[in-house]
Amino acid sequence: MTGIAQRPWWHRVEHVDTDASGIVHFSRYASLLETVVLDFLETSGAGLAVLAEHGLELVVTELRIKYVNSARYLDVLFGGAVIDHVGGAQFRSGATLYREEAIGACTKLVTGSLTFGTVRRASGTPAALPAVVRNTLKGLFADAERHASS
Repeated sequence: MTGIAQRPWWHRVEHVDTDASGIVHFSRYASLLETVVLDFLETSGAGLAVLAEHGLELVVTELRIKYVNSARYLDVLFGGAVIDHVGGAQFRSGATLYREEAIGACTKLVTGSLTFGTVRRASGTPAALPAVVRNTLKGLFADAERHASS
């Protein structure tokens, strides 16, 4: 991942996120990373609302997560996403979650890569990304590339 979104996503760890010892359960990170990406897409004009207007929705076709550190009950997490690849009917996004520390610093918790495919809402069959969404995603990819080279 080359950077984080302009408007980072944040979340306060709730009891439901944790195991019996108060540590965020490893399985919750998949959902949190997906939420980071979906929020990024929505605020960028390429989210679920735009796809729904075209009778489409997203499905996750691949997920990879690298665990670095743990979070605990009541920690404040924030994260961001970038677009790593755009194809005709799918795209890949990178996402990172951090824990906000008391002194204003942050600790990286997890990084992930999510590949999304586009399907028709009515049938669940694969469909091409609408041109408006594909162009927006390509613009986000180009922004990520520029930030990576600077």
